[in-house]
Amino acid sequence: MVSGIQRETEVIVTERTGRIRSPRIYAMTSGVLTGTIALYIALVAFGNITDFDSNQQFVRHVLAMDTTFKDEDLMWRAIDSTALQDTAYVAIIAWETLAALVLLAATALWFAGPPGDRVRRARQASTVGLLMLMLLFGAGFIGIGGEWFAMWQSEKWNGLEAATRVFMISGIVLLLIHLLPSAGRTDPGSED
Repeated sequence: MVSGIQRETEVIVTERTGRIRSPRIYAMTSGVLTGTIALYIALVAFGNITDFDSNQQFVRHVLAMDTTFKDEDLMWRAIDSTALQDTAYVAIIAWETLAALVLLAATALWFAGPPGDRVRRARQASTVGLLMLMLLFGAGFIGIGGEWFAMWQSEKWNGLEAATRVFMISGIVLLLIHLLPSAGRTDPGSED
């Protein structure tokens, strides 16, 4: 028997550890964090759609490598075709939009109805959306943009700090939603 402060059948704080053990609070916390990331990426996608030219220029300059050190050993990587540059930019916007929709759906799942299967589905949807962001900002912007197209060399068209921030925040939220117990799972070692 677990003793502690209780509300109905749900243990809020255990006497032994003093930790909060409320599945409802964990679900709400996960929902708020997922919703915050969903809002952010939805606004990014919206901004890229409604102010298409601003970040289009960013993508064009990064892919063209025209503000890098212009090292002969690297410049063969540059993409000068505006059609290919614009295709890459539209693909980025589509990926951001899809990630936003997945995360918005996940947020709704965290708050919809009683716990149970809903928490498992919310965690799965959050995982998919957050991994989509980590792929875009980690592999896409940090890896491909930062290293392959040497974005780190540009003083004006360098988005590594922003990409790293989104990658890290998404990773932290992903870890939290998987480390925190869900409804019916107050033992950290138990299965979902």
